[in-house]
Amino acid sequence: MLIKTYGAALFGIDATTVIIEVNIDMGIGYHLVGLPDNAVKESSYRIMAALKNTGYKLPGKKIIINMAPADLRKEGTAYDLPITLGILAASGQIHCSNLHEYIIMGELSLDGGLHPIKGALPIAIQMQKEGFKHFILPQPNALEASVVSGIDILAAQHLSEVIEHFTGATPLTTVVTDPAIFCQYSNAYTMDFSDVKGQEGIKRCMEIAAAGGHNLLLIGPPGAGKTMLAKRLPTILPPMTLEEALETTKIHSVTGVRSHAGLVQVRPFRAPHHTISDVALVGGGQYPQPGEISLAHNGVLFLDELPEFKRSVLEVMRQPLEDRNVTISRAKFTVNYPSSFMLIASMNPSPSGYFPGSNQFPAPSSYEMQRYLQKLSGPLLDRIDMHVEVLPVPFDKLTTKNHSENSETIRKRVCQARELQTIRFQSSPNIHYNAQMSSAQLHHHCALSPACLALIKTAMKQLALSARAYDKILKVSRTIADLDQSPTLKEQHLSEAILYRSLDRTHWF
Repeated sequence: MLIKTYGAALFGIDATTVIIEVNIDMGIGYHLVGLPDNAVKESSYRIMAALKNTGYKLPGKKIIINMAPADLRKEGTAYDLPITLGILAASGQIHCSNLHEYIIMGELSLDGGLHPIKGALPIAIQMQKEGFKHFILPQPNALEASVVSGIDILAAQHLSEVIEHFTGATPLTTVVTDPAIFCQYSNAYTMDFSDVKGQEGIKRCMEIAAAGGHNLLLIGPPGAGKTMLAKRLPTILPPMTLEEALETTKIHSVTGVRSHAGLVQVRPFRAPHHTISDVALVGGGQYPQPGEISLAHNGVLFLDELPEFKRSVLEVMRQPLEDRNVTISRAKFTVNYPSSFMLIASMNPSPSGYFPGSNQFPAPSSYEMQRYLQKLSGPLLDRIDMHVEVLPVPFDKLTTKNHSENSETIRKRVCQARELQTIRFQSSPNIHYNAQMSSAQLHHHCALSPACLALIKTAMKQLALSARAYDKILKVSRTIADLDQSPTLKEQHLSEAILYRSLDRTHWF
């Protein structure tokens, strides 16, 4: 007897429906075809033990299982449950006529329990497009999948519950999620900018970076507060929109990361160690997975001690910083992962860790400084909008009992600036903030007066700025003007933006 059940395969951050055909005939043997990987092939052992411990059995006949489309590789253990139900239905141990209405996914334990799967949200979105009515999956994945409307999410904890649902003994209940739970964690931060003593100028830089989505490099000696400031940046970023939350959750879902609220509501903050490989950072592998830059999508990627990263690792970020997506190509397929993130990096100003000329250590030689700075390529630094110096906090400010502005106050100003940008780019679906502006939009929205032209011309000449640095200065200037609620760029906006190009000035190296 031939029975068809339906599952799904992940391809990048999207899903493809998989038809699982189970045919039981005279003979012996268990044959699984359709390009399964080892985890799928091993399902026979899990299925056999789970059926026995649930009161059913694996038929002692010839079982042929085909997973279509047969030229698409099937990975993981999530096919255990649909294969099991196909075997039970094909062998006549259960009778159900509406299997074609269900997408079924789940990994079986030997006692019949269900373990969570990866990619529940992309699968739910795909089945909504294809008109499936019901989605049976393990309980831990139910909240994530219930974000998608128009389908019934049926959560189960054991194989016996799924069998009883199809036999009509005890139907599974539909998981309904309260929308309020999605906002419960949107401001769940344990850190605040009010904790930071001094560093008012750097806080201003971070406010500008957050308002325009700009990349930022912090340069300073150990203990100046670079890491502490960077970790508090997400607390002043605007709340994620539903579209951003869905896209971010899809990326995290395919890696097996689940959020308490189903959707990822807090902007990601990823801080990989400097020993990370280029594949782990940008994504890839034999069976491509998203890297750290994609997991930081719509959030912050923090690279502490930037020169300690291998140069080859840093260089792979150059294209994603410009295009805001990663394309990973293999001989038979190509996948795309979005990677629109804010890059926040920190570094020491010299090999000793301190600015040359300070009293802590002797000044390094020009050769030592050149060797140290050559760890960072010019094209990479050119793609960072702002690089600023972080000086140690004086003792009197460090011990003051006065509190500075908290994150909520700064966040309100950032949100006001982002609202202006939303209106400005409402006709451009892929542009959301100033850092994403194209060249044509830059010239349209950053028109310069004669005085501003003279100022930027002088800066270009004296600092030997590149064309990309010129664009970055205009984008940062536009953000500063937005924070001032100014419709036009003024000289003070350009002057402040030029000030945030420390590595283009050579007074300390």
